[in-house]
Amino acid sequence: MSRTAKALATPGAKLIGYFPAGFPTLDESIEAAVAMCEAGVDVLEFGVPYSDPVMDGLVIQHATEEALRNGFKLKNLFDAVREITSRVQTPVLVMTYWNPVLQFGIAEFARELAASGAAGMITPDLIPDEAAEWLRISDELGLDRVFLSTPTSSDQRAATTTNLSRGFVYAVSTMGITGAREDLDKLARGVVAKIRKADPQQMVAVGIGISTNEQVKEVNEYADGAIVGSVFVTSYQEGGIDSLRSKVRELVAGLN
Repeated sequence: MSRTAKALATPGAKLIGYFPAGFPTLDESIEAAVAMCEAGVDVLEFGVPYSDPVMDGLVIQHATEEALRNGFKLKNLFDAVREITSRVQTPVLVMTYWNPVLQFGIAEFARELAASGAAGMITPDLIPDEAAEWLRISDELGLDRVFLSTPTSSDQRAATTTNLSRGFVYAVSTMGITGAREDLDKLARGVVAKIRKADPQQMVAVGIGISTNEQVKEVNEYADGAIVGSVFVTSYQEGGIDSLRSKVRELVAGLN
């Protein structure tokens, strides 16, 4: 079982937290990531800023744009992850669109990722059918690879995604972009059911639209973890590290 899967398989409800690398600066994003881990997230998603974030909502878009304006470069990512993983035991998954990985070189990116101490990578715009080299190198290096399954995924597509993911499958709760929503889309249950049908042992976490303690608890009733992103970025924007730490503690309250 992978490091990420082990973290999700331990008793109790689980929270996976996202924060963008380089926001507002590289050093500040490292401190924010460490604070989130110390405050209680079970897995950290460290997002790579990208100029065309098709899946991200406005909160994360604006944060990653600020990171790029403040000088974030892809080569900075690995040193940042190395610093985070030297200070906390929480599995760190890099979340990135596929084009930066292609530009960097898939094998080289994977080797740098492994050397940094990262557990693996989430690739929101990469489907397993087009991931042959990533599948090979992640097997070689023992890296987690998290693919997405959506409400429109066929049973066959969901099965392929489930069988080739390692760590967990990212179940998209609704079609659209990330961001907090008052009502979590009920389609999430259908996505999780397809994944469970394909492999009852595979870990699955639900993301997009989760922002409250109640939603985190609800998702954990039928999945192995809840993924939260935008609300953490907003909390940091409003009150810095202290506000971010408080928001994590608020969302994990009563989970275990």
